[in-house]
Amino acid sequence: MIPFPFSDLTQAKRRPALIVASDQGDDLILCQITSQLVRDEYAIAVSNDDFASGSLRQSSNIRPNRLFTADQQLVLYQVGRLKPETTNAAIAKIIEILQQ
Repeated sequence: MIPFPFSDLTQAKRRPALIVASDQGDDLILCQITSQLVRDEYAIAVSNDDFASGSLRQSSNIRPNRLFTADQQLVLYQVGRLKPETTNAAIAKIIEILQQ
């Protein structure tokens, strides 16, 4: 769970995020996870079956087109760990977006 900034940077909302990469310093690259119904070509639906451990309160969507970098100290707590195939699907979508 992390304070995820709005795209205009005026506010932030506490929400789950997928850590897709970490550098050798303190920064993480995170991908937004939302419980809102998302109807874009990039969203990846996530349910409790997609977790190796932990869970979210409700079915959600990973948003590979909503990335940001943050210091790892901003992470409030861990809610779970996705199965590798779900994480890999999100990373594949990010790569697809970057190659367009």
